[in-house]
Amino acid sequence: VQLQASGGGLVQTGGSLRLSCTPSIGTLGTMGWFRQAPGKEREFVAATRFSFGSPYYAASVKGRFTTSRDNAKSTLYLQMNSLKPEDTAAYYCALTRRNLIVSSFGRSDAYEFWGQGTLVTVSS
Repeated sequence: VQLQASGGGLVQTGGSLRLSCTPSIGTLGTMGWFRQAPGKEREFVAATRFSFGSPYYAASVKGRFTTSRDNAKSTLYLQMNSLKPEDTAAYYCALTRRNLIVSSFGRSDAYEFWGQGTLVTVSS
């Protein structure tokens, strides 16, 4: 299974970027977004189940980031608005074929497959 993530880049504070992730097995189960800044641990950003339920966001991004999906393209998007320098990180999409419960959304070990990461840099 491959996850193709893209959309990272350099943006100024307050700007927007949209990341996309296309899993080779299509849209099933749960997809999560995580990020890892230099020298820091990987942290949860957002997750959504493809078949039901609402997306769930980390407190640090809630109200600024939103997920959406295009089932026809088997692609999940992470729209990032009002970006801050502290959002600078490598962003990873991750997938599990299971429909996770909300309490498991933020657990890295709950996901079976990971993308290669795409770098987001927010300049001040």
